[in-house]
Formats: sequence, C-alpha cells, structure tokens
Amino acid sequence: MHTLDEYRLGTERARIWMASEATDMRCGFDRLAERVRVVIGEDPLSGHLFVFRSRRGDRLKILHWDRDGFVLWYKRLEAGVFKLPRVEQGARSVELRASELAMMLDGIDMTKLKRTPRYRRTNASNKEKVAS
Repeated sequence: MHTLDEYRLGTERARIWMASEATDMRCGFDRLAERVRVVIGEDPLSGHLFVFRSRRGDRLKILHWDRDGFVLWYKRLEAGVFKLPRVEQGARSVELRASELAMMLDGIDMTKLKRTPRYRRTNASNKEKVAS
C-alpha cells in the first residue's frame, strides 16, 4: 500500500480531486469513472486520486487508476461524519493536498485550521516587472 505522498505520475505527484456534491455510494468503478469525467472534468485514467462523499457524509470512496486497472478505497465511519474542506460556491470539485486528505480521513476539521503565510518564490520575469 502506498502512502498518499508516494503517488506519482512519472516525475510529478498525482493530484487529488474531491467532487463537491454528494455521490451515490452504490456507484462502482465505471460509474465513478464517468463522474470523474462529467463532474470533476478530469481523465479517470490520469493516475490522479478522485474522492467522492456520501450524502450523509459518513462514507468516502477514492478512485485511482493504477497502471493496469482501477483501485477503489471505501471508508465507512461507524460514528460521526467526515469533516470536509470548504468549497467555493458553485465549484463542482476542489483540489486537495495529500495532507488535507489525510486530515479528513483522520477526523480533523480543516475548517477550524488556519494556514500560516509561507514564502512563495516568484519567477525572474515577475521580479523584473515588479522592479521596473
């Protein structure tokens, strides 16, 4: 079993997409792959991870293409619900970091967390434009 940070597409890390609307948890591989195309707007064979939640919020499915077939993870909570990240109004999906998915699976409420500002490198062309 891979850790979330180990999923790679060639030299780049796999991205994690979560559908913002609830999904019927009776959906299997093919229907979830279709939802990836229609709702999230991505290629289900891309190697990215696609997260779907139930209407009640107590179940998650994660779909992933692994070289020669789909992998489907399914987690059902016996008590409580998953604490989902904030999603912008009207957004059909949201991209998650591996750490965000791990916190969600561990029961951490991300809406109560505050991300501190970090250094963000700008490219040289932006520095020249700012300097001039």
